[in-house]
Amino acid sequence: MSGPEPELLWSPAAERAAACRMSQYQRWLATEKNVRTTDYRSLWQWSVTDLEGFWSSIWDYFDVLASVPASTALAADKMPGAQWFPGARLNWAENLLRHIDADGPAIVSLDENGHRSEIGRAQLVSQVANLAAQFRAMGVRPGDRIAAVLPNIAPTVVAVLAAASVGAVWSCCAPDFGLKGLLDRFTQIEPTVLIGVDGYRFNHKTVDRRALLAELQAHLPTVTHTVMVRTLDSTTPLPDGVLDFAELITGDAEPRYEQVPFDHPLWILYSSGTTGLPKGIVHSHGGILLESLKANALHYDLGPTDRVFIAASTAWVVWNMLVDAMVTGATIVTYDGSPTADGPDTLFRVCGKERVTRFGTGAAYLTLCEKAGANPGADFDLGSLRSIMSTGSPLPDSTWTWVYQAVESDVHLGSDSGGTDVATAFVGANPLQPVYTGELQGPCLGVAVEAWNADGHPVTDEVGEMVITAPMPSMPIYFWNDPDGARYHDAYFDTFPGVWRHGDWITITDHGSCRIHGRSDSTINRGGVRMGSADIYQAVEALPEIADALVIGAELPDGGYHMPLFVVLHPGYDLDDALVEKIRTTIRTEVSPRHVPDEIVDVPAVPMTRTGKRLEVPIKRLIQGAPAESALNRATVADTDALDWYIDYANAFHRSRQTQDQ
Repeated sequence: MSGPEPELLWSPAAERAAACRMSQYQRWLATEKNVRTTDYRSLWQWSVTDLEGFWSSIWDYFDVLASVPASTALAADKMPGAQWFPGARLNWAENLLRHIDADGPAIVSLDENGHRSEIGRAQLVSQVANLAAQFRAMGVRPGDRIAAVLPNIAPTVVAVLAAASVGAVWSCCAPDFGLKGLLDRFTQIEPTVLIGVDGYRFNHKTVDRRALLAELQAHLPTVTHTVMVRTLDSTTPLPDGVLDFAELITGDAEPRYEQVPFDHPLWILYSSGTTGLPKGIVHSHGGILLESLKANALHYDLGPTDRVFIAASTAWVVWNMLVDAMVTGATIVTYDGSPTADGPDTLFRVCGKERVTRFGTGAAYLTLCEKAGANPGADFDLGSLRSIMSTGSPLPDSTWTWVYQAVESDVHLGSDSGGTDVATAFVGANPLQPVYTGELQGPCLGVAVEAWNADGHPVTDEVGEMVITAPMPSMPIYFWNDPDGARYHDAYFDTFPGVWRHGDWITITDHGSCRIHGRSDSTINRGGVRMGSADIYQAVEALPEIADALVIGAELPDGGYHMPLFVVLHPGYDLDDALVEKIRTTIRTEVSPRHVPDEIVDVPAVPMTRTGKRLEVPIKRLIQGAPAESALNRATVADTDALDWYIDYANAFHRSRQTQDQ
């Protein structure tokens, strides 16, 4: 690889490496399975060459609770269509709630105003059992959908566990979504129960969501019961026919966990909707359970004495990963509010006060702290903090160094890259290898990651498409409303048949570490929360002033992110301040406040291919600094004059950034 050699930032002490759960697992493999590995690389190599042996060992090592075991781990070794643990019957929630005798609370809840509460382990089991009993009384049966519009609070955790307990399929969006964005998702899945919130607080502002819940209820004819979580004011009268969440979780119901097949649907997450309505990505009880055991216990070295804090919106898959951490018996910390409510180091203050041992956040947050000159290691007691997960986007080299200088010199900093598609990481951290500036430590166990060139050949020490060449249990079991699997196939297997193409640029070094270079497609990925350009186009182009639009989300080499919206106006309109604010408000209310563009630019035209497709990826690459000759093929462009405007824009953008840096 060209450029300077990466700097060694951290190595696990010999005692720490020997004591970690991954080393314990290696010793168990040698004794119980006669599988002998010497280091992480050899362990990973075995895990991807003997898939059945590896995933069977995860089941056995962690003693998965199941009413019926499977006779084999992998009945069909193919993609798509792999069949994992056929015949097994279990329940994801039962396995997460098995640690009732562990010390400490199950959930610590905080908000940006300083309010704090705890839920004990027995108390959590009771709340889940009572809510599950209420769901059954409402007529909810295995396979029915429960839709929620909730923030990162304890009741959301209770609700997803209760939904899984009855075998219902969970689907959650954050309360800052607009009505259209919610309907685009929930209308597809035809939910039976709708759970909403009276409102939320963000950056010391209160946002009332009661009207939104009423509108959702009116637009979802399959909903038979609506429930409200009152977080702003517990005395606010409930609308007619709306049930009080607080009443539903009280009672003396006994825990009851529906035993479902390994591949029974657990939850529906959503793609970004780049080419239309967001696709409903369906994961299974068993697949998520095994993946969460592997990731949290082995890669993240978590156990019952740990406290896990992942600052995430419920719209981001890492919120699901926060809940999954409970499978190890760890306490989880939920936080509702702005990550900078009390300054850029707000989340580190939480880490100190709550004695957090593992902190997860977006790379953009760490970079923000660095640029603000924050010094959390000096300002807070972070002595309990053993590991940090950075995800959502590549972490700049300078921020890697900042963590070890300003946060904690002996923390295990891991940059993980995965996605909503698998609810985990493909490449990321492990407790046995050193950490180098800018490098992800390597592929995760059981994940056959390679970098491929355009011809479909593996490459080392050069940028290629990240592909997965063997199935994983947590890959989607299907997309919602995709009976023939065509959309599922086109999403991952259209480029390289039988091989998962994820849409990231990756470099795999000759010693196994990785560098991620951002999305290879046009997904808008801001702070780890993905949004399709189609969502934004639908909102903006409905305005009478807008004739056409192009939105770009570009990860920049220095760790920044630039999201411009280019608009073509109908004749007779000008892009004045009033129209700019109207566009911003439309996106904020109908799509998401997180995806309001950095700037709105009046353009003469939107560049298209000759087949009428917007040139999103080529324009993104121009903004990222790629030369025009390598970013696009002019022969495919319908209007080259329109293209020249964007080339000039990109050049001016880079000149401006260079001037700012001087």
